[in-house]
Amino acid sequence: MASRPDTDNYLSLFLNDTPLMDVRAPVEFAKGSFPSAENAPLMNDEERHQIGICYKEKGQDEAIRLGHQLVAGDIKAQRIEAWKRFVARHPEGYLFCFRGGLRSKLTQQWIKDAGIDYPLVQGGYKALRRFLIDSLDNLVESGDFHIVSGRTGTGKTRVLQQLLNPVDLEGLANHRGSSFGRQVTPQPSQIDFENRLAVAMLKAHHLIGGPVYLEDESRLVGRCAMPDALKERITHAPMLILERSLEERTQIIREDYVENMSVDYMSRDGEEAGWLNFRDYLLGALERISKRLGGERYSQLRGHMEQALAQQQSTGDVHAHDAWIQPLLQNYYDPMYDYQLGQKQGRILVRGGPDAVIGWASDNASA
Repeated sequence: MASRPDTDNYLSLFLNDTPLMDVRAPVEFAKGSFPSAENAPLMNDEERHQIGICYKEKGQDEAIRLGHQLVAGDIKAQRIEAWKRFVARHPEGYLFCFRGGLRSKLTQQWIKDAGIDYPLVQGGYKALRRFLIDSLDNLVESGDFHIVSGRTGTGKTRVLQQLLNPVDLEGLANHRGSSFGRQVTPQPSQIDFENRLAVAMLKAHHLIGGPVYLEDESRLVGRCAMPDALKERITHAPMLILERSLEERTQIIREDYVENMSVDYMSRDGEEAGWLNFRDYLLGALERISKRLGGERYSQLRGHMEQALAQQQSTGDVHAHDAWIQPLLQNYYDPMYDYQLGQKQGRILVRGGPDAVIGWASDNASA
């Protein structure tokens, strides 16, 4: 492998999805890393903890000496083999630690001793993270945003993904943004969400250009909070209002939250456990909004939901779910959306079905 220099071209790394080997400890990686990063630690969590105590009590030299004692022999060989596998899969990649200091340079040296030159990211995680924070702040402030809005069930995400320059907040947060919005896989950490968002914004600006299309979201997408400045921009940005009939919206809700979610749960957990977990998911989502629904309305909707689940389990027919989906849309989500739309201050660019929204966006691609 030809030798490549270390890099501080953070923009290029993110725009090109360059593979990154994060040699920090697993606990650090879990708190937040980058979309193209994989964890291949120099030290595990316990080793890092011991070395941290030693550093505080006896200083850097003793901490380094302890590190070489803890990561030695078979343990060292196993770590090097993991790094070599990453390098073999990603010869174009880079490695990094927290500040681009001791850990990354030691990793780089051990890989070199094994016969491989592999470059590192100068400044490490801290510099990469600072670059993304500053970039996101600048892009939010200067960006041109158009917002896809519409009542619950109009399929905003489906339309968003057909536009030229979308940034899918729900996809980045792995959550559909409502009480029913959680997915079978967990949401990213807040730092991971912010990093994903910043990378998506960078790509939208540098690789595509023109207006960035976002879905109309609350500040919280599940547990992931978008930056306050971005939420403010969304509140005042021009809007494309997506409209569909109640029947179409009911079908979309049924597909997304009943058919697809039941398949996802059973694919993950097996048929029996998956069904029970899907049932708990649906009933739990309704229960989370029970206080806002009121006791009587909640009891009625839960009864319809339980009947629909029983029919789905026994026959596979999902259409009985319409008995709770439609009144929930009409009596709960629609009034809430209509009120929120009245608070928006952005002008309406187009209002209509998917073809009208997509067509407008296509005709005004350079607006």
